[in-house]
Amino acid sequence: MKTLYRIGQIVPSSNVTMETEIPALLRAREAVAPERFTFHSSRMRMKKVTREELAQMDSDSDRCALELSDARVDVMGYACLVAIMSMGRGYHRESQQRLHGITAQNGGPAPVVSSAGALIEGLQHLGARKIAILTPYMKPLTQLVVDYIEHEGIEVLDALSLEIQDNLQVGAQDPAAPIEISRRLNTANCDAVVISACVQMPSLPSVQPVQDRMGLPVVSAAVCTTWQMLRQLNLPATVPNAGALLAEPAFA
Repeated sequence: MKTLYRIGQIVPSSNVTMETEIPALLRAREAVAPERFTFHSSRMRMKKVTREELAQMDSDSDRCALELSDARVDVMGYACLVAIMSMGRGYHRESQQRLHGITAQNGGPAPVVSSAGALIEGLQHLGARKIAILTPYMKPLTQLVVDYIEHEGIEVLDALSLEIQDNLQVGAQDPAAPIEISRRLNTANCDAVVISACVQMPSLPSVQPVQDRMGLPVVSAAVCTTWQMLRQLNLPATVPNAGALLAEPAFA
């Protein structure tokens, strides 16, 4: 049985978090499970989190998928939630299908996960119908995210925007900051909370403490992406102390 897996990531050029949090989650899993992972990335140019730069960056994702398929990765993650969501409702399905097709044409077929699709599917797996979200985005981009999520049948009862446009500044945020910032969210009547609807805003040390305090399932874009990657690899999607979604080896 295979025990070594290659994890491919398509990341914005200014993203410094996804290559930290995804490995951290899977290293934590290695402490309790036999599988081992290596990590491989290809980058798309993006510095400012604006709709124009996001669209230009997304056009680079085909090249990244082709490069990563040269390495014969076992699963590939598109690590920019807002880039996908800003391209129109349901775009994660189109993107994932297209990028997978590129890997297949290159002789290295790999399942493709997007952080946008993983967030939707992770929330659906938890049975969440009403949520609150925390984002680093400017308010218009946060509204695009809200619209995208609600189009998938999940109502966003509250959304808090930190309004940080520079992507490096987003990545420089304190990963423990959401523990206190999340107190400003109105979580009444919510089924779950998204502590970071952005794979660049660090939040991993905040997930379990916020969940413990709120008594609600708490996820982040990185947590959901890891969950979906493990599912695509047909591995139990469990990581200790990473919130409800990764708390048990269950499949939807």
